[in-house]
Amino acid sequence: MQLPITDPVQAAARTAWGEARGEGRQGMQAVLNVIGNRSAHPGWWGHDIAGVCQARAQFSCWDSNDPNRTKLLTVTDADPQFREALVLAGCLAAAHLPDLTGGADHYFDRRGKTPYWAKGAFYRCTIGHHAFYRLGLRDDGK
Repeated sequence: MQLPITDPVQAAARTAWGEARGEGRQGMQAVLNVIGNRSAHPGWWGHDIAGVCQARAQFSCWDSNDPNRTKLLTVTDADPQFREALVLAGCLAAAHLPDLTGGADHYFDRRGKTPYWAKGAFYRCTIGHHAFYRLGLRDDGK
C-alpha cells in the first residue's frame, strides 16, 4: 500500500491535528504519544510513524469517508494549530516528546459510545475528551 504521506513529521502532525485540534496542545500531544508508543512496538498497527498514522481503520481522520481527511491533507502551516502540531510531531520524531498517556496505545472520544475494546482494558488517563488505554502492548505497570 502506498501511503499518501511518507514524511513521519507530516504524517504525525496531520494525524494529531485531524484527531485532536479541538483538544489543545495536550490533546494533540497525547495522540502523538499513542502514535509513538505504537511505532516503538511495531505490529499489526504499523512499523513506523507514517505507517502507524495511516494504518487502515486506526485513526478515523484518515478514513476515506471522514470529513477530516480532506482537511488534514490540505491544511497548511498558516493554521496556528497545525503549526503547533508540526512542532510536537518534530519532537516525537526526534524521540523528545514526553508521554502524557502512561504508555497508551489506544484512545477514544468519551462523548461517543464506549468501544468494545475499552471494556476491561487497561485505562491510563483522560485528557480533554479522550480516554487513553494500553491495550495492545504488554501492561508492565509503568
